[in-house]
Amino acid sequence: MRTHQIMTRHVITVDAETPLIEAAKLMLQHHISGLPVVDRAGKPVGIVSEGDFIRRSEIGTQRKRGRWLKFLLGPGSSAKDFVHAHGRKVGEIMTEDLCTVTEEVPLEDAVRLMERRNVKRLPVVRGETLVGILTRSDLLRTVASLARDVPDPTADDDHIRHRVIAAIQNNDWAPMQLGVIVREGIVHISGIIPDEDYRKAIIVAAENVAGVRLVHDHLSWFDAMSGISFRSPEDEDWAKVG
Repeated sequence: MRTHQIMTRHVITVDAETPLIEAAKLMLQHHISGLPVVDRAGKPVGIVSEGDFIRRSEIGTQRKRGRWLKFLLGPGSSAKDFVHAHGRKVGEIMTEDLCTVTEEVPLEDAVRLMERRNVKRLPVVRGETLVGILTRSDLLRTVASLARDVPDPTADDDHIRHRVIAAIQNNDWAPMQLGVIVREGIVHISGIIPDEDYRKAIIVAAENVAGVRLVHDHLSWFDAMSGISFRSPEDEDWAKVG
């Protein structure tokens, strides 16, 4: 499999000047743990993630090093700690040592890079422009979708996948974190929906795409009041069988 076959294409991004509070709200709103940081040309220049909000002065968790350790590390380290705890813009706390992959990179190579660099997400680029992101969640959804032996995708499956994504993602009922996998015309759709009515619209949109033989529903419903998410009826039934 290639990276583009399972990556998330609709990527929520911020720029280096975005206020931290706005980035935090975006992550909470869309139920994601990290945001690519891009420049005006769409080139990824960093990542801001949940881990960047751990050592913050607002909650009294800024890093406090002992005098001897401060001496060993030098004033530069203390300066970095201060910026990370008190910075107000994404660019001041983001991780700049960025790993990226291209769309055609084999999935095995992308996973190996994630393991080697100990990262949870990889921006996917075409040239220098961001076109998607590969996350651990994408890998998890793929494993769950392919739990029943399904052959590798064909070239036509790729075309069907693009058409299904296009039919769904430009509507106001499109799910967050849309994931689409196609095998021999059988479509597996995942994502997060805030209302059950979204589920029917998404499935109908996929069913109307030429070449689609069957649609499997892996859409999770998120209840904003309780903060609890629920698996699709199909996945619930599958879990009982398993």
